[in-house]
Amino acid sequence: MADTSRVSVGTWRDLLGPTHLGASTVLAGGVLLYATNEFLTISLMPSAVADIGGQRFYAWVTTVYLVASVIAATLVHPLLMRLGARWAYLSGLSVFAVGSLGCALAPTMELLLVGRTVQGAAGGLLAGLGYAVINTALPSGLWTRASALVSAMWGVGTLVGPSAGGLFAQFGSWRWAFGVLVALTVAMAVLVPFVLPGRSATARIDAPRLRIPLWSLLLLGAAALLVSTAGIPHDVRATAALLAAGAAVVAVFVFVDRRAAVAVLPPSTFGAGPLKWIYATLGLLMAATMVDMYVPLFGQRLAGMAPVVAGFFGAVLSVGWTGGEISSASLRRTQVITRTVGAAPLVMAAGLTVGMVSLRDEMSPGWAALWALGLLVTGTGIGVAWPHLSAWAMSRVDDPAEGPAAAAAINTVQLICGAFGAGLAGVVVNLTDAGDATAARCLFAGFAGFVAVGVIASTRSGRAPTG
Repeated sequence: MADTSRVSVGTWRDLLGPTHLGASTVLAGGVLLYATNEFLTISLMPSAVADIGGQRFYAWVTTVYLVASVIAATLVHPLLMRLGARWAYLSGLSVFAVGSLGCALAPTMELLLVGRTVQGAAGGLLAGLGYAVINTALPSGLWTRASALVSAMWGVGTLVGPSAGGLFAQFGSWRWAFGVLVALTVAMAVLVPFVLPGRSATARIDAPRLRIPLWSLLLLGAAALLVSTAGIPHDVRATAALLAAGAAVVAVFVFVDRRAAVAVLPPSTFGAGPLKWIYATLGLLMAATMVDMYVPLFGQRLAGMAPVVAGFFGAVLSVGWTGGEISSASLRRTQVITRTVGAAPLVMAAGLTVGMVSLRDEMSPGWAALWALGLLVTGTGIGVAWPHLSAWAMSRVDDPAEGPAAAAAINTVQLICGAFGAGLAGVVVNLTDAGDATAARCLFAGFAGFVAVGVIASTRSGRAPTG
């Protein structure tokens, strides 16, 4: 039997006690800044658009943030190896503060997008550092609990972000929300030199160059931006041309990534196994959640909700996602898990359909409650599938050595497909917006049909690898 008597497992009291509280705060705080900022902005956007205009760029606020963050996330390891934990964090926090200040002061939507791009790049770096620095900032006995703490910040962000954004919007102070982010970032930066190790503890001058799938990432980012750009023209032909261009760039990405020595997707993705279907399901489900971007806007416009109430509505889908994950994680029978994942796109489609039916001009509280139920079901649909799809992605590879690459690709697929979904949502709304419920209905109906097609991928993702 293995001797486990020497294994020291720390407690929550150890992790959050005086010795390690500072490091834990920085590690968790970086991820919380990223997650909160993403959802905070969704609630602020109706107020921001009313103030500085640029509604046709509404979806870009999310798209540029996600595209920048996924590209920056690939720089975590080389930056950490060369600068060390302390200076890597200070660099990320400094850039995040600059981006947040730019958003707070932006006089036009175009400049707000610049600030969001800077925020996304720094946020992607901070989110990656939150996990990467655990083993250097904390003793090994606390690694498991620290990982759980950092992971929990995503859930906190999805709940705090929309509600906090709605609260600032309620008082007509959307700029101050970004100002508070600047203050929190500066406070965290002041703490960093005292709680994180310096360069000598983690960095190596002669560290081997870590190769990055730069071309693949640039192609994915370009495709996502083309899709978002398609929502800007008022000409349907121009929109169609841009969407076609985005699809063509995706095809080029597949061609390039399949042959690249350093790729975004592991080689098993292009084999006969189920990995490609797993990633396709993850991507489709994630893209469909981007209807949530417009929930605060439609809540204020159609139901006459106060900004803070509309902000809370923006969190309903996230609540369903979290609840779905918790309930699904207890499933043990393989057949039940496979069927649950297979049905997930249909559950999301059902929730979106309920949302579509409930959307009305001058919605009554009853219709608003039905809309909330639809959002809750939509979130539950992705929640029940997500943990199992993530586990399958790491295990259903042709070569076990591909496991780490397959795991890393989950985050890339999630963020990029979120950017694609945001862009498509912007296209639908901009093409159909007449100031009434038409755009909202088209958005929910279109995404319901879009995600329902994902059942083809979800049913195939549960197949065991052959060979």
